[in-house]
Amino acid sequence: MSASRGLGLLDRLAFVIASLAGAGYTPVAPGTVGSLVTLVAVWLIPFNTLALAYTLVGVTVVGTWAAHRVERTLGKKDPGLIVIDEVAGMLVSVLLLPRTIPVLFSAFLLFRLFDIWKPFPAHESQALAGGLGVMLDDLVAGFYALFIVMGARTLLFGARFGLPS
Repeated sequence: MSASRGLGLLDRLAFVIASLAGAGYTPVAPGTVGSLVTLVAVWLIPFNTLALAYTLVGVTVVGTWAAHRVERTLGKKDPGLIVIDEVAGMLVSVLLLPRTIPVLFSAFLLFRLFDIWKPFPAHESQALAGGLGVMLDDLVAGFYALFIVMGARTLLFGARFGLPS
């Protein structure tokens, strides 16, 4: 089914959001592309921690709606074109960290690893219905990446390089 034929305005909007304005239509590794787009945005946009947290909440709420609507429209569980979940997961992975190149790169690699591997409870969360099941496994993967990068920074650099103010 073509995403643009016979769809109403809200369905089209859901496809735009869920695919991150088309990034999800990349033929190879759309999840990685969605994560990279987010990585670049987080690097370029001067978010403070509070603004990033608000952005994460907004992406999660709107992304859950969009993912649910796209799944329903296509009749398919978590189709590859949905990459808004990668956006949410990447935002979690850097939420409490300074946005430096080493931190962003480490968070990106770890997030992708956990998103693919899906350790408990990420894999189990996919069984949830609709957009919640689509989003939750990536949020879990993001938390795993965040905790590992935070732990590594603490071990390598000590408490004086703790959370940003």
